[in-house]
Amino acid sequence: MLLVTEGTNVATKRKFAKQPKTKGGVNVKYVKGAKNKKAAEAEIKSTAKKYKEGKLTPAEMDRIAKRRSKNVTKSYKKASEKRRRRLA
Repeated sequence: MLLVTEGTNVATKRKFAKQPKTKGGVNVKYVKGAKNKKAAEAEIKSTAKKYKEGKLTPAEMDRIAKRRSKNVTKSYKKASEKRRRRLA
């Protein structure tokens, strides 16, 4: 992603901090609340591959979203439910 500041023609590339990764190269925060971390990692990588190839259908996206919302530990689920109630 390039940023162009007003009044200049120079584009600068945004810099982000390095994030800790799992052995498979997936961001640790993405698999943090999963019951089976290796399975979550594999699912994320396969989904990314399909997306890049353009083979990910909307129906598949819905199935993946449902599966991801179910695949969390109880403590993680409870925290998000409390947060939802507090914001509502």
